[in-house]
Amino acid sequence: QVQLVETGGGLVQAGGSLRLSCAASGRTFPNYAMGWFRQAPGKEREFVAAVNWSGRSTRYADSVKGRFTISRDNAKNTVSLQMNSLKPEDTAVYYCAAGPLMATLATSYDYWGQGTQVTVSS
Repeated sequence: QVQLVETGGGLVQAGGSLRLSCAASGRTFPNYAMGWFRQAPGKEREFVAAVNWSGRSTRYADSVKGRFTISRDNAKNTVSLQMNSLKPEDTAVYYCAAGPLMATLATSYDYWGQGTQVTVSS
């Protein structure tokens, strides 16, 4: 069982930066791939970024490639999402998730956090 808690969301102007963190409970955290997803009002949850268990392999949605960076610290049971050059269309609730594979499908993840709101003003 893994419990996930996201922090770091907030309001930022377009072009600004935010860093999201996800703290995981449980000694099995290093066994899991981790992903970040987001959901805007009226839209489906969409993949943002993922990292494998070791942190050496990552994947990004085309919409965030070059602007967002995912990383993890297995010693601290945390995964982070550094978001730069933010755009109004990045506004959404951001969720971290844990699963067996570094996948882009939400259904591939077994555990989810409660989400943190990111709002980017124009």
